[in-house]
Amino acid sequence: MNHDDHVRLIAGGIDGDAGGEWADLGAGAGAFSLALRDLAGSGTVIHAVDRDASALQELRQEAERRFPGTALHLIQADMTAPLALPPLDGIIAANAIHYVADQVALLDRWRRYLKPAGRLILVEYDSDHGNRWVPYPVSFAALPALARRAGFGEPTLLGTRPSRYLERIYAAVMVPVPVQQRHIGLRSGHDQGRDSTNRLG
Repeated sequence: MNHDDHVRLIAGGIDGDAGGEWADLGAGAGAFSLALRDLAGSGTVIHAVDRDASALQELRQEAERRFPGTALHLIQADMTAPLALPPLDGIIAANAIHYVADQVALLDRWRRYLKPAGRLILVEYDSDHGNRWVPYPVSFAALPALARRAGFGEPTLLGTRPSRYLERIYAAVMVPVPVQQRHIGLRSGHDQGRDSTNRLG
């Protein structure tokens, strides 16, 4: 995919020229950081996180070429580790979560970085069958259950693109469920469990 493809794939999840504080987790060379900057405008602050220092430097050079003056903070770190980030308006994670077995814990941690009205945009392979290069992909069909367990609401599909590796990729956006609603859901689940126990008794 080229830059225009990246922009089109995530455009529905980003308010045009809205700016804001964003993180690109597992940014690599920053293809989606650049798409984010293109969509969200010059008021955007981007925290790009990746373990690969050379990839981050490549991102810096390309950002300076395409979008001079972009507020870009490069963080060489593991995206799965606790990160010192400000409250975020959004997170984008492209081809990132399929490397992590405990995806519930990862998304729960990422949710805590977001402002209450923040959003998480995922770009992922639309498959539930991994391989040695993509060990833990999450299809869009499987994403709602994962989102609920991590404290997010129902994901919205933003778009899809063919892939050379696992048929296609998709982009989806989801927002945190308010704390009160998460507690209601937990109580409802407990009540259902008690009802089942009573019926069995």
